[in-house]
Amino acid sequence: MKNTGKLVENLFNVFIASALGLMAILVFGNVVLRYLFNSGITWSEEMARFLFIWLVLFGSVIALKQNEHLGVDMLVKRLSKPLKTVIYIISNLLVLAVLYLVVEGSWKMTVLNGESTAPATGLPLTTMYFPGVIMGIGMAVIILLNLYRLLFRKANIDELTRTQESEEMMSNANAGTGVDQGVPR
Repeated sequence: MKNTGKLVENLFNVFIASALGLMAILVFGNVVLRYLFNSGITWSEEMARFLFIWLVLFGSVIALKQNEHLGVDMLVKRLSKPLKTVIYIISNLLVLAVLYLVVEGSWKMTVLNGESTAPATGLPLTTMYFPGVIMGIGMAVIILLNLYRLLFRKANIDELTRTQESEEMMSNANAGTGVDQGVPR
């Protein structure tokens, strides 16, 4: 199971890096063509938009897997471990409900636009909406696995929530470097 998860994560990372690189090339190339030659590639803006959509949606799955999404944890940090666990379960159930709506809506848009194509690239519009289904399912699987680990494998709630003071993170990152991040005197 871990090998499959790592393989999928690596595939997502390769796709995200490739999409970012291709997007940068398309946009920069189009800018150069417009300013130097007064022409451009008509489909590059549209393709860059598609790549950006895929990059954001697939990147959000990776960010969830690595527990890197932003969150406000002022209250949660101060709770006892049993209360943290209850809040974690409730919040993840709410996220699963929202992900259901995202998957359902993305699927409906995919089916609804099955015959439509993008004006410049000619790509089917399903390529813009179906990644929402992939993102929603991917995130739901990660959340369900985390809930399973918490409830049945007795994972540490602090590892799953990853609450840490930003000052602690800064001091840990600069430990041993001799860099002082304190207030100027």
